[in-house]
Amino acid sequence: MSGGHLTLPMASDDSLAARLDRGLGWAVEVPAALLVLADIVVLFAGVVSRYVLHSPLLWSDELASILFLWLAMLGAVVALRRGEHMRMTALVSKAAPETRALLEAVATVACGAFLAMVAWPAWEYAADERAITTPALELSNLWRAAALPVGLGLMAAFTLLRLWRQAAGAGLAGAKPVLQALALIAAVVAAFWLAAPLFAGLGRINLLIFFVGVAGSCVFAGIPIGFGFGLATFGYLALSTSTPLPVIVGRMDEGMSHLILLAVPLFVFLGLLIEMTGMARAMIAFLAALLGHVKGGLSYVLVGAMYLVSGISGSKAADMAAIAPALFPEMKARGAKPGDLVALLAATGAQTETVPPSLVLITIGSVTGISIAALFTGGLLPALVLGAMLCAVVWWRYRGEDLSQVRRVPKTQVAKLFLIAFPALALPFVIRAAVVQGVATATEVSTLGIAYSVLAGLLIYRQFDWRRLGPMLVDTASLSGAILLIIGTATAMAWGLTQSGFSRLLAQTMGSLPGGAPMFLAVSILAFTVLGSVLEGIPAIVLFGPLLFPIARALGIHDVHYAMVVILSMGLGLFAPPLGVGYYAACAIGRVNPDEGIRPIVGYMAALLIGTVIVAFVPWISIGFL
Repeated sequence: MSGGHLTLPMASDDSLAARLDRGLGWAVEVPAALLVLADIVVLFAGVVSRYVLHSPLLWSDELASILFLWLAMLGAVVALRRGEHMRMTALVSKAAPETRALLEAVATVACGAFLAMVAWPAWEYAADERAITTPALELSNLWRAAALPVGLGLMAAFTLLRLWRQAAGAGLAGAKPVLQALALIAAVVAAFWLAAPLFAGLGRINLLIFFVGVAGSCVFAGIPIGFGFGLATFGYLALSTSTPLPVIVGRMDEGMSHLILLAVPLFVFLGLLIEMTGMARAMIAFLAALLGHVKGGLSYVLVGAMYLVSGISGSKAADMAAIAPALFPEMKARGAKPGDLVALLAATGAQTETVPPSLVLITIGSVTGISIAALFTGGLLPALVLGAMLCAVVWWRYRGEDLSQVRRVPKTQVAKLFLIAFPALALPFVIRAAVVQGVATATEVSTLGIAYSVLAGLLIYRQFDWRRLGPMLVDTASLSGAILLIIGTATAMAWGLTQSGFSRLLAQTMGSLPGGAPMFLAVSILAFTVLGSVLEGIPAIVLFGPLLFPIARALGIHDVHYAMVVILSMGLGLFAPPLGVGYYAACAIGRVNPDEGIRPIVGYMAALLIGTVIVAFVPWISIGFL
């Protein structure tokens, strides 16, 4: 099993279910690919119109936002059909064949259960949005919100087709686990529903039952992460609160609709484009010549490359998507294990959370009143400290690497390769300059990178395979949908935690701790690491920033210093398995089974924790250059 995919015995490719699956799959994949292309064109047109023609397109962001939600949902449909939603399969893969077949069926049925439960709330939510009109295009918001029920309905259809094909694929042996899974999930749902009066009186104990018990059980049972989070949140809100259920869909919409997240599919496509045009090959050839004789050389390149591109897009997933396709193939060719690669990729994502112009830095400044310029200045050195810690682990792990067959490349050859690779190496700097100079926003800048890469491929490297564009666009939609569904359901979970009063209780508890500033910083690291495993950085900052920063200030902790501690701790949790959303995004981008990265990431996370503690207790690292 690779990439955490669902693998079920299927009926013959000539069966009715298989034909329906192929026909409906084509009907979804083509629009999904066209939506990726449309968003690229719309955003690029907005940049050209504003910066070149000095006539801004007032509707470009609005149209891009509408198309983006459709892209996210149809991409999630494609990912479900392909079995590309990320899941933890450590227990599933070790089970006996019969038990494994049952667990696979349970994972599929559980996805169907969530889709069935959320279908009507999604329709109600979309219907409510009909009364809202978009300001620029003056369209009913139903045109955008309809993506949610349509996408969920299509995912339900593919889930039924998958179960049908499994049941028909191996006679009684195929039908048995499906029937058992249906009975098991039905029994669990009925038991929770009947226990609703009990949950109503348990108060905050429900947080442990649903957000730890249900979510954790789903993750370890091999149910796709996004669906597991969705089931836990739906159960909590439906059974222990009086919250209207369309709110769940609204929070998913909110989580998936941040325009900055549009950078995710665009940078995913940019990464594929860099590889297809030969830019990646030129860049890797130079870097390999420069550092190939150094033990673990390309791992150092990965750490440095993430530092360079981080913050450009505002999304760690987008940053990783821009780097991984360029470096992973050569690193694998040199013997690196996929688990090691995805572990280091996730760790570098956490390392670079404070590198400007990070959207998290901008958000924290806007909600707390801290100078954004000061945050930008203060964020560079902490990321370097964590990068140095990661490099120390790389050195230790690769200290025994056998390089006896590797010869140092002559300097003249290195210089020649540099000239060839220069257009590719210049891309991160072109992108960063475009953001800093105000040519494009963090969302739009990836379209400049795409245009740059197309021109470089056609005119400089003379390598551009037009036949690969279609599959690349579909792959982009699928990978983006898998990532964005996790973010959407995690945002709904975050909202549930907030409504429970958990955030205010946390602030009150931390404010009354003994031990002064050192204890407050230590507990902050622990608390935000845990929070980071279920919350995206921006929602968490919006929720907890206004509550905790005044406490830190009263204890004499500098605002910028505390901001760095909070952001780095959030990054630790965000990229740490088993619940960290960022870790599964890294696995999806690297197309690596999450199980493979668990063991190697432990050392990197330990290094990041040590680096975070150093930043916390040496304030000069954050405020020395202010």
